Amino acid sequence: MAAATAFAFLVALEVAARHYGLPGPITNQAREVICPPKSGFLLYAGLALTMVVLTWRERFIALGAAVAVDLGFATVRWALGVEATRGQPFGNGALWVILGCAVVAVTRRTGHERVLLLKGVGLGLLLVTGRKTGDAWLLITSKTRPMVLDQYVATADHALGNPSWLAGRIVTAGGPIGFNLLDVVYGQLAVAAVAVALYQLRGVAAERRFPRHHLVRTFLVIGLLGPAVYMIFPVVGPVFAYGTGAEHWASVSLWPERPPHGGHWPSPDLWPRRVPPMRAPRPIRYDGFTPRNCMPSLHTAWATTIFVHSRQAPRALRWAGAFWLVATLTATLGFGYHYGADLIAGVVFALTVEAALRTLDRDWDPAGVRLVAHGTAVFAALLVCYRWLPLEMATRPWLSGPLLLLAMASVVYDYLRTVKRWEPSPEPTARHPAPLPELI
Repeated sequence: MAAATAFAFLVALEVAARHYGLPGPITNQAREVICPPKSGFLLYAGLALTMVVLTWRERFIALGAAVAVDLGFATVRWALGVEATRGQPFGNGALWVILGCAVVAVTRRTGHERVLLLKGVGLGLLLVTGRKTGDAWLLITSKTRPMVLDQYVATADHALGNPSWLAGRIVTAGGPIGFNLLDVVYGQLAVAAVAVALYQLRGVAAERRFPRHHLVRTFLVIGLLGPAVYMIFPVVGPVFAYGTGAEHWASVSLWPERPPHGGHWPSPDLWPRRVPPMRAPRPIRYDGFTPRNCMPSLHTAWATTIFVHSRQAPRALRWAGAFWLVATLTATLGFGYHYGADLIAGVVFALTVEAALRTLDRDWDPAGVRLVAHGTAVFAALLVCYRWLPLEMATRPWLSGPLLLLAMASVVYDYLRTVKRWEPSPEPTARHPAPLPELI
């Protein structure tokens, strides 16, 4: 049933994308069987998830086959003089091996072993297809939401001290090294998620079953639900609404993005040098290709989820999860992709989705239901305040700023308290009676 629903959703997105004259997620995924993929790292991360169900011998064979196929593709492209101008020159081999595992599952495995291998294939493909689905969602937001609400969020951000403008100045002062380090962290968030997920799924090959809950589930659900909020609250971000967009970082980026010609910048180039004036906000018309992907900040939501799931991992992964969270928050603000209000909404959104999935695994435990209701109510209240009370928030920052942080903190506290109740109690240490004195 779940597989049929996912396939129907992909078909719907494919039809919607075709309506606007562009390929959808199914087409984009199919072309990567031959063409240079958009992200080879993501395809190898998907292969790593698939390999959790394989033995170590099978893993070495799968990885070797993927590398061999990539070398073969590179040789053919070199011989034909084909340059990978769009996409990365590797990753096809990983996709071929994932699909090969599906063929092996159907033709060579039976019973539980077939189901287990197909689950591994599905997990790897879901990670990759989730990226394509997100791209299609973003296309739809840019085509169906011509008006954006950036002035509302920018006005509400006065209550938080306009953190994006401050972080933007700091990242600008850091020059190319600081920008590109953050850019790698920001762009490879899915790879960091896979590192934590591999630790959580390390026992699948031996136990021949998946755990009830793991990071990939939350990661994918956030990516599925988040763009639906983009349709309700379309925002493009300060570097686009108050700056020059991707052109702002072209001079320092190792991989500069050149937006299509005809971009519409509805306000002067203010970000990050000068904060926009405080005035009554209004919807503004924007171009038809920039994604409306700010509210909430899904990068913040994903980084929060990575941090949460890394808490039970070894120390190195715990530190990595903390680093990825801090670096992602810095990048989302410092690159001008998000306002501070987006980040608060992203944290609440992430913990609410995580709580819902954990509650579902516990047959809708009442404490979990209350937590989900709490997170949903706070998230809805944030959107209402950003949309209808931004000027009141901006004129009373001494009140509205702390209230925003307290609202987020209340969800964090409720989550920690509820999850702690779900965790198994440690086994009591057996107390050994004191030795009796020897009789003389």
